[in-house]
Amino acid sequence: MRRGRSPWRDWPLLGWFVAAVVVALGHRWLPDASWLLLHLVFLGAVTHSIMVWSAHFSQTLLRLPAPSGQDARLALLTAGAALVLVGVPTTWWPVTLVGGLAVAAAVGWHGVVLTGMLRRALPARFRVTVRYYLTAAGCLVVGIGFGVTLAWGWDDTWHGRLLVAHALTNVLGWVGLTLTGTLLTLWPTMLRTRMDAAAEVWTRRALPVFCAGILVADAGALGGLAWLAAAGLVIYLAALGLWGRTLWQPLRTKPLTEFAPASVAAAMVWLVVGLVWAGWVLVTSPDWEGVREDFVWPAAALGAGFGVQLLTGALSYLLPSVLGGGPSVVRAGQHWFNAGAGFRLVAINGGLLLWLAPTPSWVKVSGSLLALGAAAAFLPIMVAGIRASVAARRIIATGGQVVEVPSRPSVGSAGQLIAGLTALVTVAVVGVGIDQQAAGAAPQGSPAGSVVATGAVIRVKVEIREMRYHPSQVSVAAGDRLVVELTNADTNTHDLVIGAARTPRIGPGRTVELDAGIMSGSTQGYCSVVGHRQLGMVLDVVVTGTPAAPSAAAIPGATHDMGTMPADGAALSGAIDPVLPPLESARVHRLTLTAKEVPLEVAPGVWQRRWTFNGRAPGPTLHGRVGDVFEVTLVNSATIGHSIDFHAGALAPDRPMRTIQPGESLVYRFTATRAGVWMYHCSTMPMTAHIGAGMFGAVVIEPEGLSPVDRSYVLVQSETYLQTAAHDAASATEVNADAVKAENPSYVAFNGIANGYDSHPLDAAVGDRVRFWVLDAGPNRASSFHIVGTQFDTVYAEGAYLLRRGRDAFGTRHGGAQSLALQAAQGGFVETTFGEAGRYAMVSHSMVDAERGAHGFVVVR
Repeated sequence: MRRGRSPWRDWPLLGWFVAAVVVALGHRWLPDASWLLLHLVFLGAVTHSIMVWSAHFSQTLLRLPAPSGQDARLALLTAGAALVLVGVPTTWWPVTLVGGLAVAAAVGWHGVVLTGMLRRALPARFRVTVRYYLTAAGCLVVGIGFGVTLAWGWDDTWHGRLLVAHALTNVLGWVGLTLTGTLLTLWPTMLRTRMDAAAEVWTRRALPVFCAGILVADAGALGGLAWLAAAGLVIYLAALGLWGRTLWQPLRTKPLTEFAPASVAAAMVWLVVGLVWAGWVLVTSPDWEGVREDFVWPAAALGAGFGVQLLTGALSYLLPSVLGGGPSVVRAGQHWFNAGAGFRLVAINGGLLLWLAPTPSWVKVSGSLLALGAAAAFLPIMVAGIRASVAARRIIATGGQVVEVPSRPSVGSAGQLIAGLTALVTVAVVGVGIDQQAAGAAPQGSPAGSVVATGAVIRVKVEIREMRYHPSQVSVAAGDRLVVELTNADTNTHDLVIGAARTPRIGPGRTVELDAGIMSGSTQGYCSVVGHRQLGMVLDVVVTGTPAAPSAAAIPGATHDMGTMPADGAALSGAIDPVLPPLESARVHRLTLTAKEVPLEVAPGVWQRRWTFNGRAPGPTLHGRVGDVFEVTLVNSATIGHSIDFHAGALAPDRPMRTIQPGESLVYRFTATRAGVWMYHCSTMPMTAHIGAGMFGAVVIEPEGLSPVDRSYVLVQSETYLQTAAHDAASATEVNADAVKAENPSYVAFNGIANGYDSHPLDAAVGDRVRFWVLDAGPNRASSFHIVGTQFDTVYAEGAYLLRRGRDAFGTRHGGAQSLALQAAQGGFVETTFGEAGRYAMVSHSMVDAERGAHGFVVVR
């Protein structure tokens, strides 16, 4: 291998690494971030490295000169991968097709070159390694075919099948076979010990078993037989066990002391974990849609745990070794690659465990950031190591002597492990501190008064089912200590509060224990998730000989007599852009909606902690045509369970509209078969609270033959229910579920901010034809959309024209309309032409709602 700089060999690898770090940091704001991360790692960095190093190992083992055309192959590979990474997220299938063909051509060319080398070479040991490389190249060409076909757009069933075939062919074949073929010689070399005498035999015997596993897995996936695909994984794991005997003897002789072999060993563990996890998903998911949704987690384990650590571990040994220059030069480079080895391994693997385990959402975030930081540290370490090797070579070349640097501590040194574990504990504590309720770290106390403790401990098992506690009442004697074992057998996140004691919020299937303390009087426990108490989630604790607790019916509702007006003189910081997003040429629309809780301004100077899709209320407007496919990934980054229901699609609600817990995600795929202005919203109970808190948005599906207009605006009417009128983000509170149930809104607004378009008016010019798409998101109140000083000559409501350019359904001319009447969850559009300049008020003509904030202006120039 050339030891000088080679642009196509060196720079793309660094670019893929940097791009992966950037996407990981900005994943919340990027569509298809999970897909991008996986493919930046596997299609970008790993594939590039395989092309470079398999050519190097083949040349070394076969004792042949370096093959020609390597830079051209790497350039073709890089260009193809870049096109795929652009084509799939943008749904430009021709770009994806060209990119896939370029990658397949580069890898196929690589395979042809290796075949020629194998034929020209004299008989030599370890030829089997090159055969592994050839088989791996064939797998990638097939896997790319699956991937390009997958990007075309399929129904949920075929999407799941092709996804599994694509992922398993590439990971098991291209990456897995290259890894196992290379480690035959690389593993004992990294450990600096002798190879197992039978290693080549076991490696040769394992190859057909590996191939059989891949073929069976692909046949199962394409044939719709999940159990057969899982059986293919079992066969592949058996082949790993057979081949793995080649690793054991060198490891017994020389334990892990350096970063490179330790990182590769960790990668192998994650490979097994990811394959077992994938098999579990295949055998437990009820259908291929479920497989597609759940496959993201084993894919994440394989990408972050296996792919990243394999690459950084192998490069940490190979780069200084191949640069050469003598033992002292190699040691100068490896000194840097072993920097913080033990700490980095603990941080990467521990952080991944915190992210993948069922931990609270902020613990997941802090754990993933720790793992990302430790993995990204490889980039500056790599640069420093290469520079140290180059500097040492120059010293040798000029007749000098390289100053030996002291060896780094072993990966298993106490200091390194303690530092890594300390970092893990720190990020976990930070995550718990940010969200104490979700982690169960909220302060607890006892409702005991002056009662004398009896010493008795009363343990009660309570189960949550269908938004109720079972049993709904428990009895204890005054002075007894009450301990509740709470099991969540519901489909949503819940908790239990009794006095000052409370449990963490727990997801389905989890059990926690609540020590309510010494009981001095009757009280009522409840679920603190917004709206759940109002739905009847109460647990009566009856303490004998004391007054009864208030019933659920006695809980007062909010009157909102104070704090409902905007703050005096307050200026609005901004308003949602009401312009309808342009219609894209793509017929498959992919986007990510992230459920998150953020403080937002709901009226000038008044703030509320809103439950949102993508940090805004209403959520993003989707725009398409009849026949378009929408593939929406819902990610729950909130503290409680959420879901989504698209009225624009017609699907059985069981799976796509199910509630997912914090840290989970699902894919909701539907085809827009009918035109209209459709609502989407969170459908988790109580829906009044979730919609009232801001979890709603619009989908505009244009009717066929829609005439062009000069401007199009989208207005979503909704209600806001305040607990208090907070005048800054820090003191904002959540939705008042009592007020929602009482139908007593604090504000009614267009696009989430009462009177928002008074100070940020819509724009038009004299003579413009303007279309207003209007949706009433509710959750409770109807709308009567009207623009003062205008008449509508086109009215479209709930899928049909009432008027079209002044003609009604019977062809009568010169008709007009003054308002668009909509009930909750109904939508339509109106059109008007402004004949004079001026300031036109737009309102809901249910005037009490206009006075509550359903008001704005259109300024006509």
